Amino acid sequence: MEALRDTDPARIGAQTLLARLGAGGMGQVYLGRSPGGRLVAIKVIKDEITEHPEALARFRREAETVRAVRSAYTANLIDASLAAPPYWLATEYVAGPTLGHAVREFGALPAAACRRLFAALAEGLASVHAYGVTHRDLKPQNVILGAQGPQLIDFGIAKGVSETALTQTGAAPGTPGYTAPEVLLRGEVAAAADVFALGATIAYAATGRAPYGTGEPTAVHFRAVHGEIDVAGVEPELAALIKACVVAEPGARPDPAEIIRRCAVDSALVDDPVYASLTATAGGTGQVPGMLPSTIGPGLPAGPSGYVPTYVPGGQPAGQPAGEPKRAVPRWAVAVVAGLVVGGLGTGGYLFLQTKGDAGGKGGAAAPPAGGSAPSAAASSPGGQSPSSPASASPGGGAGGPGAVPDHIEPNKVSRDLWTHNATGGSCSLPAEERAEFLTASAVDADDPQAPTVTGKLKIRVHLKPYNTEKAPYAISVGVKPPHEIDESIQRPFDLVKDYNHGIGYASKPVDLKYPGPGGDVELTYPDDFSTQVVDNEGTRKKFPAIPLANDPGDWTVLIYRVRGVKDYSSIYCTGFPVK
Repeated sequence: MEALRDTDPARIGAQTLLARLGAGGMGQVYLGRSPGGRLVAIKVIKDEITEHPEALARFRREAETVRAVRSAYTANLIDASLAAPPYWLATEYVAGPTLGHAVREFGALPAAACRRLFAALAEGLASVHAYGVTHRDLKPQNVILGAQGPQLIDFGIAKGVSETALTQTGAAPGTPGYTAPEVLLRGEVAAAADVFALGATIAYAATGRAPYGTGEPTAVHFRAVHGEIDVAGVEPELAALIKACVVAEPGARPDPAEIIRRCAVDSALVDDPVYASLTATAGGTGQVPGMLPSTIGPGLPAGPSGYVPTYVPGGQPAGQPAGEPKRAVPRWAVAVVAGLVVGGLGTGGYLFLQTKGDAGGKGGAAAPPAGGSAPSAAASSPGGQSPSSPASASPGGGAGGPGAVPDHIEPNKVSRDLWTHNATGGSCSLPAEERAEFLTASAVDADDPQAPTVTGKLKIRVHLKPYNTEKAPYAISVGVKPPHEIDESIQRPFDLVKDYNHGIGYASKPVDLKYPGPGGDVELTYPDDFSTQVVDNEGTRKKFPAIPLANDPGDWTVLIYRVRGVKDYSSIYCTGFPVK
């Protein structure tokens, strides 16, 4: 959530706008207040999209679906304007993080929490299916962890069982890794496809990893059809239920009622301590920027007398080969401890948490150091490392030595962050809550910085403000994305299918912006300082130089990645530029 900008309207329809909640490929989402004082979430479609009949039809379908489906697991429609621009719809505001954001920030969830979430979402799907509607895009980003339970959002591509799907020609419906084989191969959309997506979503929640790996969308789709879902390290019974949900034959998958039965939950999801900690610490307050309570660390409520909970991990995690580094305790575990302390359950002693799978079942809890001071807490990143640890310590590795950063990043992720040129300059689909507060970047024509379009080389400058609170090292890499997927053998878009680029783009060598001082700059030139690495059919990794801008005219995207390791990085800033 972020404050309104000068360019934002003060009102949409009868709703007063209070803040920005985020942005997506179709438009901007605001927090608003109805005339009666109710908080609402308002999705406003982008001006440039109103010229595309397919996009408008999708938006109207979303409004009609939300209006029709009345469920405890969906936000009810409050108001909408679908006749003339600006097109918008307002739904009940549900405070809380998405499942995707929670797992990215706090790590994979334990089996008990996953099982309760599994059952709750299955119940939510059953209620939606009862209206004759299939969601068709269930994924972690479309599940909000609300204080009263999870909510299903984004019915933009939902459809009734008797309706025709709205899908761009040549594009696969849904999201890679969460789209069922029968949808990809035959275009068959039914309730069983939502069950497949549910299984994949819980696999992500239980592992913190993409259910069918990362990479080019076509490769991920192929693995979803022919490969095995990633449930390594997941409790056997939970893993078996996930696998049952994603079998290739739709008729062999359990229905929501069977999923609920097999989960066999004996208490409410909202009473689960991990779920409660996520809704309490990851944006669940619903307050407008400037009114948020003070925190210690990323999202942790301030405890009595500045208490910081600690942990000492012990043993070798289950499924992890001997000799590998122990995984840090997830941040949700630290948040649970903080919640216990804030809730008055602190005992005055030291509370140690150990990782699951401790060899021999021994805790190995260490005594506090001499003098009675507890060691400071280390909150792990999604990659399983402390934010203050060297970038090379994260999974995937990097250059060795304290404070070292990797010399490259591997294109192992799907990135749907795209910049779009418009009348006011341009906008990017990277959600506001994922953007770095202390970072700025610019991308201009190297020969004429004032030129409205780039024709030759691109000059990119990234600046980390010196008053930031980030810990060193602060390694970043810049990704420059052409508008379309590129055939590297000819350095031009593929002839047959000009799909939107969902890769990370051509990347620069990572650099530490906090070396040698608290803030720093880096200036790069495209295409000179950029390249990509591709693995061929024989498993050989090949390096390709960045293509000239003129090879793919259109809207180019520039992304800044926060780098913790060769395979561990995430988008923190987005901008772009047009090429004609």
